[in-house]
Amino acid sequence: MSSFALSSLETRVLGCLLEKERQTPENYPLSLHSLTAACNQSTNRDPVVSYEEKAVEAGLNSLREKKLASVIFGAGSRVQKYRHKLLEHYTLTPPEVALLCVLLLRGPQTPGELRSRAERMHSFESVAEVQAQLNELGRPETLLTRVLPPRPGQKERRYIQLLSAEGTQEAESTTEVPAREATPEEAPSPSQIDALTTEIASLRAELEQLRAEFAAFRRQFE
Repeated sequence: MSSFALSSLETRVLGCLLEKERQTPENYPLSLHSLTAACNQSTNRDPVVSYEEKAVEAGLNSLREKKLASVIFGAGSRVQKYRHKLLEHYTLTPPEVALLCVLLLRGPQTPGELRSRAERMHSFESVAEVQAQLNELGRPETLLTRVLPPRPGQKERRYIQLLSAEGTQEAESTTEVPAREATPEEAPSPSQIDALTTEIASLRAELEQLRAEFAAFRRQFE
């Protein structure tokens, strides 16, 4: 399992670096201003946040301490730019990076949701292909994703990334609960059967008496 235990801020920053590297490579690495705007996007993000540049810079510094990001200076530019270093820690294919990126940016999702949301980074031919890539990310030697049980009333399972502390905690706290086998109801005891028999007989007697009284009442008007 990942040992990075990223905070929600670090998770968002890393996800944005991965996304922009693939969607807008001409603008990558990113300046602090561009990265802040990417973190605060209202689309393709869950939850939507409103980080200040100082907060994003703090997240970057923390990622740099964990060797997951680095700062560079462009030729002839004094503006610092930032890039991720995730692939220095893991050997991942482009489809795997695309799926991991969307999980970092939007939390737990089903294979179908991941297929549509990763479209701009990688085009998956089918949900089955997405499932195969998720299985690769979940291998013991990598263990960057884990499957979660379906939500109540849903059939599809969701997947969660394990780079962040929140993701790891949710995966560990959400476990499959095996269906409990139905157990036969206890048979009534002889005394309970006798009591029920007596009660039924009494009710029948009362019913017969009511019928007789009603018949006598009707005869008065015949």
